[in-house]
Amino acid sequence: MTVASQVKTTLASLKSAQASLETFALSTQNQEAKSIFENCAKQTQQIVDQVSGRVQQLESEEPQYKGF
Repeated sequence: MTVASQVKTTLASLKSAQASLETFALSTQNQEAKSIFENCAKQTQQIVDQVSGRVQQLESEEPQYKGF
């Protein structure tokens, strides 16, 4: 597995984790837990943004990895 495909797999996993955190935040009635899930989802979004930037960098350096 190439570095580009590993990074893209990681990005997909991060997006899935973020979606789960947002779902947990919506489904709980406990305000403390809701706040924690929302904060974690926001932090995960920041990481997703950073990794997305890395994917774009990899694709621009190695065009053959674009779209995989």
